[in-house]
Amino acid sequence: MKPGHAGSGRHDHEAQPPPRRGATAAPARDIGVISVSIDLGAGRRGVDMGPSAMRIAGITGEIEAIGHRVVELGTITAGGIETTEPGRNGLPFLNEIVRVVERTRDMVVQGLERGCVPLVLGGDHSLSIGSVAAVSQHFAGRGDPIGVIWVDAHGDLNRPETSPTGNIHGMSLAVLLGHGEDRLIGPGPAVRPENVSVLGARCLDPGERSLIADLGVRVFTMSEIDERGVATCMDEALMRASAGTAGFHLSLDLDALDPRLAPGVGTPVQGGLTYREGHLVCEKASRSGSLLSLEVVELNPVLDDRNHTAVLAVGLVASALGKSIL
Repeated sequence: MKPGHAGSGRHDHEAQPPPRRGATAAPARDIGVISVSIDLGAGRRGVDMGPSAMRIAGITGEIEAIGHRVVELGTITAGGIETTEPGRNGLPFLNEIVRVVERTRDMVVQGLERGCVPLVLGGDHSLSIGSVAAVSQHFAGRGDPIGVIWVDAHGDLNRPETSPTGNIHGMSLAVLLGHGEDRLIGPGPAVRPENVSVLGARCLDPGERSLIADLGVRVFTMSEIDERGVATCMDEALMRASAGTAGFHLSLDLDALDPRLAPGVGTPVQGGLTYREGHLVCEKASRSGSLLSLEVVELNPVLDDRNHTAVLAVGLVASALGKSIL
């Protein structure tokens, strides 16, 4: 019954059906799901199976239970290590990674043009070079930059000359900021440093620290999160990501979580985010109303315990898309 309508004698709240558990106050959206099966950018095999693990953990049903509609945009599968030419430029599998990045970018753009909120399931973090570039390209056409919140134990801010491994998943954010391999950067930087934050960092290489100082990227280390609280740090990250932008992309590397909680990741680092801290980050991203797109990466089922990390990943995605306790 509409407020102010007389005659029924019932209270307004009695005229409404009870809310579903986990319902969101946000409007229902089309969530464009893309699976990117790649582990060529990482130093350990297995994260190419991450999208399948999240499917098995019920990600489609979880999204639909919130009230959104799942739109399957497609699957991208990289060549296998055994059958892919590694190249001779010091960046292993660069040619194939460029191909996957370009296909990811094109698929995300198609989803945005259809009015979807892109959700990319990975796969190693090199795929974000395509996903973030796509979102940036889409909104640049409207005259707006985008922000990025990079939830990760690592900075992913190495360049070819500073990387201790040559693994491209450790260079993704540097590339998006316009620093690194020319073939991956594309026409120019995808994001501005003042709109970028790294949340949960606890393992940074010397070259990354130098680039952070040069560019002014905001890095919330686990030490700062311990001292100030994840809510305060996330609020600051949201302010940076939203300042003068169309909104932001959330890049969630599961190694941001403590490995005792999330064992199924390729590059675990002790002392990460707790279960509730991880969910609070995602809940705040949702409540901000500025989330444009998201990805969850670096899930390694080979190292997981009975798909536990995949189930956790599904829960985090649900929180980012509006699932709430009340």
